[in-house]
Amino acid sequence: MMNLSRWKVIAVIVSVIFGVLFALPVALPQSARDALPAFMPRQTLNLGLDLQGGSYLLLEVDTDALRVEKLTNLVEDVRTTLRDEKIVFGDLRQSNGEVSVLITDPAQVNTAVNTLRTSVAGPLVGAAGGRDTIVESTGGGRIRLAFVPEALNAEAGKAVEQSIEIIRRRIDELGTREPTIIRQGVNRIVVQAPGESDPERLKAIIGQTAKLTFQMVDDSVSLEEAAAGRVPPGSELLPSEDGYSTILLVKKRALVTGEMLTDAQQSFEQQTGAPVVSFRFNGQGARRFADATTQNVNRRFAIILDGKVISAPSINEPITGGSGQISGNFTTESANDLALLLRAGALPAPLNVEEQRTVGAELGADAVRAGMISTIVGFVAILIFMLLSYGLLFGGISVIALLANALLIVAVMSLFQATLTLPGIAGLILTLAVAVDANVLIYERMRDELRSGRSVISAMDAGFSRAMTTIIDANVTTILAALIMFQFGAGPVKGFAWTLSIGVVTSVFTAVLITQFLLALWFRTARPKTLPIV
Repeated sequence: MMNLSRWKVIAVIVSVIFGVLFALPVALPQSARDALPAFMPRQTLNLGLDLQGGSYLLLEVDTDALRVEKLTNLVEDVRTTLRDEKIVFGDLRQSNGEVSVLITDPAQVNTAVNTLRTSVAGPLVGAAGGRDTIVESTGGGRIRLAFVPEALNAEAGKAVEQSIEIIRRRIDELGTREPTIIRQGVNRIVVQAPGESDPERLKAIIGQTAKLTFQMVDDSVSLEEAAAGRVPPGSELLPSEDGYSTILLVKKRALVTGEMLTDAQQSFEQQTGAPVVSFRFNGQGARRFADATTQNVNRRFAIILDGKVISAPSINEPITGGSGQISGNFTTESANDLALLLRAGALPAPLNVEEQRTVGAELGADAVRAGMISTIVGFVAILIFMLLSYGLLFGGISVIALLANALLIVAVMSLFQATLTLPGIAGLILTLAVAVDANVLIYERMRDELRSGRSVISAMDAGFSRAMTTIIDANVTTILAALIMFQFGAGPVKGFAWTLSIGVVTSVFTAVLITQFLLALWFRTARPKTLPIV
């Protein structure tokens, strides 16, 4: 064990160089990092919410609203399908989480059931041949449609995952670095945005559903008649913010949706200079938008955002270029925010804010200071213990290995641009405290071997070889616990587990290999007759 192979020497040298290169930027100010040569790494650690300050939100995905929306869409799908197939129907309604429709002609009931099963019911994920919608005749010409529970649960889970991705895109558009966005429980999402000092704007950007649709205005009845309750089937009365009326009657069926947008940017209207949002469709959206505007020249279409009409322009001529503008009572900031939301995509379901906190930068600075003091105190305590227990030489070598361990932990976290949190600092302190365990095991084994009459070189060899099994067992159990915490924990627990996992790997490397390297150099130079640890 004391005869160092070439690969061990190379591993020690490379690890030290790696540690210095990637840990150095952490200690340098931004101006000094910018002045580093191009080949030098410049990435550094990112401070978490508890160290840097920022905003914390606990959001709940409204899966009940998602189910209501799916039922509403199912009603419109049934209406459209039966009309296209020339099947006469009536009394189409939804109640108790189901949709029912009455087929007027009894001879068309079976045809209607088969048609709806083919057109409305989709495949059930995870069940070969299964359908996500039950379509059955209940007698008397009535057909019942209901989503199977597995389909609703899968849709709810998918909505949470989509919401996490969309929230991430929206926060990235704001320029917030290293946000923490994780799922908590079944339908909750934790959002931590370090450095974001305005939680209200963050909440507005995250929480807005941003569901954009283009729907035709229904002019078949007057607004007064619609407001009095005479709303035609297939239409709905929506609040309007277009500046001309407070309500507007629109067709329920969307011609084009926001999912078909490829880009949205804040710009200015050429004639008036007013802020607007310019948008561009993908190929499918451009074709559908061109067809809709070609077939409805001199009619109005409504641009609807989250159930409110924000603009209802008249179609003067077909719009075939696949792009357009959304005008309204925008400020530059509100137009920019809307463009941001449209680029990031619409949330599949509304989000409810369950908890909101703001961590001030002063508290973060206090936490950093407390963490540094704790680390220094812990290191000094370990230093004193090792020097008193094993002397200046062996204790000093273990302290050098400990410093190399801390250097490598910071370097690895800097390489991956990990986020350092207060629990992460706790994990770092625990790692440094436990790291010397390996040195203690090795040194105590050397003492036992010397007491049993072995030579110096034999005792040193036995100290490393026979202690390795215990060292590996102890660290494997620690890293398994850290992995479990990382997998099932949330927020602070993950930060603690991340630092601890890195520390376990670097601790074994430094406490064994670097200690062995330094002791081998000392042994070859001094050729001692006894070891100064007995």
